[in-house]
Amino acid sequence: MPRFIKSLVTISVLSSFIAAPLILSAEQATAKPRRGTNANYIGAGVAAGVTNGGKNGDAGDAATFGGNLSGRVKLGDLPVSARGQVLWSDDTTAIIPQVSVDAPIARGTNAYVGVGYSFVEKDGKATPLGNKDALAVTAGVESEVGRNFLIYSNATVGVDAYKDNSASAVSINGGVGYRFR
Repeated sequence: MPRFIKSLVTISVLSSFIAAPLILSAEQATAKPRRGTNANYIGAGVAAGVTNGGKNGDAGDAATFGGNLSGRVKLGDLPVSARGQVLWSDDTTAIIPQVSVDAPIARGTNAYVGVGYSFVEKDGKATPLGNKDALAVTAGVESEVGRNFLIYSNATVGVDAYKDNSASAVSINGGVGYRFR
């Protein structure tokens, strides 16, 4: 039963992070055709690990709260972007280069799905996305909220991201980005 409640809370939090940019951009989407954002940006915010490696809260596998740096560079006219995330905790950092497919869902707003790899700087130390190198899959939303600013949120899953355990890690991330081009 506790696992069910934890899953329900995780899904609820993820849904609220993904829904927030959609609600904020709803008034922009009323009369114009869908045209997402093509902004290249760098941003900063929070990262919350919502899973642990199942070893009863050992320091190296506990769910961890930290910060994130995120960036996006649009690749040509295709709906593809190069992305990067850096998720950190008190112990270490996970560096995650990714490639994503972007879909416009409203004016100035994209949903995206990306895949990459998480490189943990200190193997065995907790990050918001597990404690070892792992395949990383991300789903998120980004929305322009001003001429040069965006908000973004995403959920990143690290597949087999815990040392001595095959559990996946989930991190929910959000922040504010500054458009640089």
